Amino acid sequence: MAHNSPKRILLVDDNLMFLKLMEKAFKKFGFDCSVAASAEEAIELLNSEENPDIILSDYEMLEMNGIEFRKYLVANPLFKDIPFVFLTFFADQDLVKEGLDLRAIDFVTKDTPVNVIVSKINNILFTISQQRELTELEIKKAAALLNFKSIPVNVPDINGFCVDFWHSAYHDIPGGDFIDFIKVNDRYNFVVLGDIMGKKWTAWFFTFGFLSYIRAAVRFAVFNGDYSTSSILDKVNSVVCFDDVLKDILSTLSLVLIDSETGAITYSGAGDLPLLHYKSIEKEMEIVTSSGLLLGLFENGNFNRQEICLEKGDSLFIFSDGMIDFSDLAGKKSDYNMFTGMIRKNLNCGQTFTQIKDNFANNGLNEQVDDRSIISITKN
Repeated sequence: MAHNSPKRILLVDDNLMFLKLMEKAFKKFGFDCSVAASAEEAIELLNSEENPDIILSDYEMLEMNGIEFRKYLVANPLFKDIPFVFLTFFADQDLVKEGLDLRAIDFVTKDTPVNVIVSKINNILFTISQQRELTELEIKKAAALLNFKSIPVNVPDINGFCVDFWHSAYHDIPGGDFIDFIKVNDRYNFVVLGDIMGKKWTAWFFTFGFLSYIRAAVRFAVFNGDYSTSSILDKVNSVVCFDDVLKDILSTLSLVLIDSETGAITYSGAGDLPLLHYKSIEKEMEIVTSSGLLLGLFENGNFNRQEICLEKGDSLFIFSDGMIDFSDLAGKKSDYNMFTGMIRKNLNCGQTFTQIKDNFANNGLNEQVDDRSIISITKN
């Protein structure tokens, strides 16, 4: 596999003795195993845990058999692309054809030695990994030639403020997070953080459509003397809702306007996480929420505008849900309060955002399950 984390397999079989034998064998070879004694139990696991790298399922099961289980997975967008291998006591040609028509990768008979079954699964995963890496390499080459960037290289220089950011792509593959800094003039600067609903390259592709509309909406609004963040979000949302390509694509968005002349900060949000305002004197964290809906959800996004007053030394943090989502032995979780507490603790200990970024980069967070992005705005 492309990554060093253990390969995850879901084993499904109503023969508990055989299931236990298979689990023991795969764990011996370094697999992270989930087991289910029925297709129904397997579906429950899939809905509560991170997707496995491969599913090995018995065909002959009560209630829902292997073919029916496979049909269910193929019909579900969340599970249809998980590699699937059938486990049977016999090699019926009609069964094999039906399974292959459902895009099953292979059939393995139960009289095959267990170590051979494990080797087969290992080889399948290795081949899939190689194909995926080649595909991703080609996409990265194409992206490089097109010079598409959804994450900036440099931070802006804004008088009176220090703006910085940190971003980590999930598995080093660009995804749905996008960041932009739009300089209007020496006085006004817009800060943008969004997250397209979806994973990896699929979400990444749509970031450019959203970024283009956001940049255009900002420019047109400013040209007409309109610096309202809520008004700009209204314009972006209206265009997205009527765009045939983007109308079914949803995105969060945090839009912040910094006025370096007055020191004022204006904020509007669309389905985003609450921002964090760290008050340096009180050493407390204040949560700043928005009422706006996800971009593209409805024509009326109900966007409001808020003024945020930063005192000298105060910081404002804008971040995507990848910062609060993580995976542990119990599965995928989200913990906004835990992340908030960690940031506050680090700041109270005198750490700068640069030091906090280094902590993130050195795996100071739990296991990553999505793109991670955070922007820091500190008043000098």
